[in-house]
Amino acid sequence: MTQTDLIIIGAGPGGYRAAEYAAKQGLKVTIFEAGEVGGTCLNVGCIPTKTYVHAASFEEARQRMAQVIPQLRAGVEGILSHPNITLVRSRAQFVDTHTVCQLCGDSVAAKSIIIATGSETKWLPLPDISDPRVVDSTGLLQLDTLPKRLAIIGAGVIGMEFASVFHRFGSEVTVIEYLKECLPALDSDIAKRLRKLMEKQSITFRMKTAVQSLADIDADVILMATGRRPNTAGLNLEAAGIPPAPNGPTPVDDNFQVVAASPQPPAAPASSPQVGCAAASPQPSAVYAIGDCNGRQMLAHAAEMQAVRAVNHILGKQDNIRFDVMPAAIFTTPEAACVGPTEDQLKAQGIAYECKKSFWRANGKAAAMNETEGMLKLFVSPPSQGGAGEESLILGCHAYGAHAADIIQEVSVLICRETTLGQLRDMIHIHPTLSEILKAAAG
Repeated sequence: MTQTDLIIIGAGPGGYRAAEYAAKQGLKVTIFEAGEVGGTCLNVGCIPTKTYVHAASFEEARQRMAQVIPQLRAGVEGILSHPNITLVRSRAQFVDTHTVCQLCGDSVAAKSIIIATGSETKWLPLPDISDPRVVDSTGLLQLDTLPKRLAIIGAGVIGMEFASVFHRFGSEVTVIEYLKECLPALDSDIAKRLRKLMEKQSITFRMKTAVQSLADIDADVILMATGRRPNTAGLNLEAAGIPPAPNGPTPVDDNFQVVAASPQPPAAPASSPQVGCAAASPQPSAVYAIGDCNGRQMLAHAAEMQAVRAVNHILGKQDNIRFDVMPAAIFTTPEAACVGPTEDQLKAQGIAYECKKSFWRANGKAAAMNETEGMLKLFVSPPSQGGAGEESLILGCHAYGAHAADIIQEVSVLICRETTLGQLRDMIHIHPTLSEILKAAAG
């Protein structure tokens, strides 16, 4: 049996970031990966999808994807070549709360183990799901011929991005969605405006429609874009005292330590449940779950920061990561992005707020770029409930339009620093830039 300081199962964004950070802190790390390093995001998710978003044609997208993925994968392998990291190209499963074994039978033990096994496609339980026309996002990226007619089941992030991309390539695209509106994490006003714009681009939407049979769908290819579920099958979690959760997330606390993994009670939460690492000493034989497998925030950048929090807790270090401030983007044409609650959520939670709006059409840079379609909604607290000087605090922001993600990232930073509306008004923004759209909303 080999002894190490930290075992990581999975070399996606969360896994390789945890390995890199832990190794630089002096820990000896063994990381298991049965497939390609980089996980779903690099190999069949975020990165290849973005090569499609930024390509002019289907052929160019495929060529560019074949260049970009190996290049970035080599970069991850370089990270994992650190002298404190041992990469084991094998599946792993638990023997107990501090030991895992490879398929070949060799075992590795460590005080702490991080599960970072990501997620997999969530398929609808349809009787004809084996229809050869049906693919998930991985299968769609493997197509070597552009489908003439593409049907997409699901109007979430995956569905909307592929709808935008394949329409631009020349496919006839139909999106079928059970809910009344697309992109449920996005403010409903922003989501509706984006959908209406995509309809003007000749993308067909069938909202509030439940798919009962694939035989009713007239398309050459059917993309199943109905979400993802944690991928923990085959880990033998029961051996580590973790209740199996088929198709469900692994329960974790705010340090991403698996709640049921230790006979000791979980560490006491920080004063704010989402801010700061709990100061308790690391528990022996601790098991952590980061990224998509815990189901909390299924985003690559969330997995990376959860990795940092988990390693910090293992080391007994404090941090100030704000997991309640999680920006996200949808790379349609134009793109959309958000941080913080939607207007509907603010209303439902009874939180007092004011909404400030601004539009791309009033921005000089947007006009020069011929990208005048877009809208931004900035949510702030009323002055009587604000911060210093009774000023309004920034609560959130949702937008669609060219480079919306860049603007939302600025808002994310402002929220993390508890910036007031008055302070934003006093910040100088370069002219002409799209960031002036945010400045206009503040004014």
